[in-house]
Amino acid sequence: MNSFTFSKSCLFLSFVTSALLLSGCEKKEEAPPQTHIVAVAPKMSVNEFIDEANKKLDVATLENNTAQWVYETFITDDSAIISAKSSERFLTTQKELLAQAREYQQTPMDPPTAKAYTNLTKGLDLLPPDKSEEISELAALGTKMSGIYGAAKYCKDEAAKDNAIKKASPDEKGEKNCRDLTALSEVMAKSRNYDELLDAWTGWHSISPQYRNDYARYIELANTGARAYGFSDLGASWRSGYDMPAADFEKDVERLWTQVEPLYKSLHCKIRSDLSKHYGADKVPLDKPIPAHLLGDMWSQQWGNVYKLVEPYPGIGSPDITGALVKQKKDAVAITKIAENFFVSLGLQSLPESFWQKSMLIKPRDRDVVCHASAWTMDAKMDVRIKQCIQPNEEEFLTIHHELGHVYYFLAYNNLPMLFQDGAHDGFHEAIGDTIMLSITPEYLKKVGLTDKVVSSEQATINQQMRMALEKIAFLPFGKLIDQWRWKVYSGEIKPEDYNKSWWQLRTQYQGIVAPVARSENDFDAGAKYHIAANVSYTRYFLAHILQFQFHKALCDAAGFKGPLYQCSIYDSKAAGEKLQKLLAAGASRPWQDTLESAIGTRQMDASAILDYFAPLSAWLDEQNKGKTCGW
Repeated sequence: MNSFTFSKSCLFLSFVTSALLLSGCEKKEEAPPQTHIVAVAPKMSVNEFIDEANKKLDVATLENNTAQWVYETFITDDSAIISAKSSERFLTTQKELLAQAREYQQTPMDPPTAKAYTNLTKGLDLLPPDKSEEISELAALGTKMSGIYGAAKYCKDEAAKDNAIKKASPDEKGEKNCRDLTALSEVMAKSRNYDELLDAWTGWHSISPQYRNDYARYIELANTGARAYGFSDLGASWRSGYDMPAADFEKDVERLWTQVEPLYKSLHCKIRSDLSKHYGADKVPLDKPIPAHLLGDMWSQQWGNVYKLVEPYPGIGSPDITGALVKQKKDAVAITKIAENFFVSLGLQSLPESFWQKSMLIKPRDRDVVCHASAWTMDAKMDVRIKQCIQPNEEEFLTIHHELGHVYYFLAYNNLPMLFQDGAHDGFHEAIGDTIMLSITPEYLKKVGLTDKVVSSEQATINQQMRMALEKIAFLPFGKLIDQWRWKVYSGEIKPEDYNKSWWQLRTQYQGIVAPVARSENDFDAGAKYHIAANVSYTRYFLAHILQFQFHKALCDAAGFKGPLYQCSIYDSKAAGEKLQKLLAAGASRPWQDTLESAIGTRQMDASAILDYFAPLSAWLDEQNKGKTCGW
């Protein structure tokens, strides 16, 4: 989360099973042809067809990823055209393959072939419409929405009658009053002034209405493509990619949420109480949802930036990662080297030299880029990269560990056929980097020189767990609700005239937050989130937040760790690294249940490990909330 914060989670997966990026985070989608493709498959065996599909996707992926990389790291009108046209060609290739795949629907297949066929035809983030002009329009809309999001600035010009959003150039008059998402997010992270936060929040949320109508049209076109391939809507395609009936998958997601919901509500109750003390009960009532701009994050998805307001025992046992990075003058490369060293300590390979030559680790001064952190595999071999605007702070330090989790996944399965180059399911890919982040304990930070002491006490434990819960537990309902909203948009249950109303209904239902100012259908607050603009499915992040604790427990067991789960770091454990590499190397070559069972001994995703990890905090919260009115 980005991690893929996603916030911190983003990845640009090889366009295998989806055609686009998968990000834990990132990217936009597909695109278009010039002529109508006739579904005529050559006479070949199903195994020959799968071999041919792997070859075509191999070539198309490199070309498309290259075009998308150029666009995301150099946003101009010219690169937008290149990006859209490349997406058109990729989607045309995918369309041809899907048309041919229909010929083999009833063909008997051995398990590996059947899995490759499933990966080609199920769970796709986007499916091409039949008409070439609709594919072109779909690609253009995707490029346009991502471009608006990536280049937008909130310009507060006192001379203007309203606060307009401009694509301001450096020499434009009034540029000093223009702020992009990075600058606005810094306000959200650092300011504790109610009005300053409100200005930053409303400023960024005034951007997305620019593409509200485009988004509605995009939904229409995307559904047209999904229906052409037998799905009721695109959301149904997304839910088909989990090696189980879609209805069972939805029940599984709900089961996992039911397991963790009580802990989230307990955390919400305590945080609301502390925020009310700071801002006043008139601004944060003790029996109502929390205003969305007060949680330290533009989307209220992770609350770590308000830690100082809610710290259980001030100043006890909380390593200052940001302070250490600044004091030691760690630049983007040095911070990335620390993250690389973690994986190398497990026995995994060093990053290829091309990674350091081709990655974008800092924000260029001379052009617009998409700073949303993402990991990329360009050629499905050794050309792996990170796109991140790294600054010396704790959030970026954690994020680069997450993004390298994607990179090491790419490298682990790069010897597999293209249709197997993916996570066991999309939540696996997002979970790996976050699993590593769970090992960034105070003991680990001392080993790498980012703190000089480790405080061991019950108070220090509660502080450390609170910091972690503000990131991990606070995220869970947000990770679930985005696709709850979007599935209903795709199905038509939520209509364009109700986009904003339904968005806030779900945010209040799941997160217990409320918009800080009156909203209407002139707004498009869902679109203020990157993954809406880029059409990247989001349930993967919710699943990742469950799986990472399951993975962490299994790796800690492999490392021979004895003690509470929250104290474990697998740093420097070759046994844990061997187990991790086995999990990664399987890619998407088997149903995820088989991969999970092989890796950790169970075929079911389960939240028991996350509840075990946070047991000390859970007990403390129960004590703190006694006598309070919790809920909303």
